Amino acid sequence: MFHRCFIVIGALLSLAVSLLVAIETCPATGMPGIPGIPGLPGRDGRVGAKGNKGAPGEAWHGGPGPQKGEKGETGMMGFPGKRGPSGEPGEPGPKGLEGIPGEPGERGTVGVQQQAAFSVARGTNEYPPRASVIRFTKVITNINDDYDTQTGRFRCRVPGTYYFIYHASLEERLCVLMKLDETLLSTFCDHRRTRRQVTSGGLAVYLSRDQEVWLETKDYRGMRGIPSGYSIFSGFLLYPH
Repeated sequence: MFHRCFIVIGALLSLAVSLLVAIETCPATGMPGIPGIPGLPGRDGRVGAKGNKGAPGEAWHGGPGPQKGEKGETGMMGFPGKRGPSGEPGEPGPKGLEGIPGEPGERGTVGVQQQAAFSVARGTNEYPPRASVIRFTKVITNINDDYDTQTGRFRCRVPGTYYFIYHASLEERLCVLMKLDETLLSTFCDHRRTRRQVTSGGLAVYLSRDQEVWLETKDYRGMRGIPSGYSIFSGFLLYPH
């Protein structure tokens, strides 16, 4: 039995040796085989030997815990926020420089200048022109010459409230207008036609300085000046302002 086994083993060894010799002496003519499947990872190696001691680090000047880093670059400007509450009033500033003197004011009115009154009469027997200022040329009273006999107008020099009135002795119909700087204050008309009649009209008016008041004709202009019946225009200051 053992003898037979040795014979088989010897035959197999002879065959293997002949195949090895053939492989070394004869070039391979077949195609390369497909690569095999990768093997499993190997085991961890052994722990290495302890290394040498490192050099000392730089000295640390900070404290324990998280530390503040270096300042970064300035970011972009954000949108304006809501307006906050007003602060407390500040201290008064220093006194400013003295300003330039202003222009002189209007001339004051004292003493006799607080008075204003006039009474003037028609000095002609002729009728005044139509739609024109009635001129009273005969002066009875004219304080400060506020009534101008050349223009027929009263000019205010003392601001205040005035009363103006006219009286006329007529033989013809009459319509007169009382005006203040081209503004119509009132119209006085008398359309009766008799042998002789007397008519009058008055008005209280507030005047500023340099404003003017006068009487003016309209359609009927029967205001003449004759010795038997004067036509008179008067005005006076009630109280100044």
